[in-house]
Amino acid sequence: MECSESDCERPAAVELHIPWDENRLVCAAHARVLGRQDGVVADPDPERGDALLEEE
Repeated sequence: MECSESDCERPAAVELHIPWDENRLVCAAHARVLGRQDGVVADPDPERGDALLEEE
């Protein structure tokens, strides 16, 4: 599955739990940025752990 952010083709590796919006599956790069917002919880998907390594 690809990142849910527009214009991003990276594999989704993290589920963001966003209190004011729907949860999103995003790549590690977007999770680092979006996960810094107050109230957002980033939950890495253990089955997609390889995608996290590809981002670095």
